[in-house]
Amino acid sequence: MKIVVISDTHIKREEKWLPREVEKALQEADLTVHCGDFVAPFVYERLKNLNKRGKLIAVHGNMDAPELVSILPAKATFEAAGYRIGVTHGFGSPQNLIDKVKYEFEGVEIILFGHSHSPINEVKEGILFFNPGSPTDKRFAPFNSYGVLELGQEIKREIIILK
Repeated sequence: MKIVVISDTHIKREEKWLPREVEKALQEADLTVHCGDFVAPFVYERLKNLNKRGKLIAVHGNMDAPELVSILPAKATFEAAGYRIGVTHGFGSPQNLIDKVKYEFEGVEIILFGHSHSPINEVKEGILFFNPGSPTDKRFAPFNSYGVLELGQEIKREIIILK
């Protein structure tokens, strides 16, 4: 199962959209996960229709419009390919986010999160902590990025840096 993970898109206007490479990856994914900070509701609606399989799991972030906060949870848990996965945006200072988000979930093998705009792909205490960075906003990172997880007998994980 191929999951494309994005976060912190911070898209406010229709004319600013995701890079073509990211859009193509989302179209081909078995599942799309957005870890919050869409900002505008149209981004969520457009992403729901972008994945050909129609599968989007999303949480709201600290910069999302009230309309999104009212329909999206702050955190979610789901199962995919036999793995239990937690999704949250993150909160507070972007420093030491792993130490903050690890307490949000119990019994998960993977935690997907955003907030820092800076990618993380690290196993700690037997849990994969995976932050895809941001495909559109380099506020705290020297590059834009997104993430891909391939779930099977093992977890293949990759942060893809956009050129």
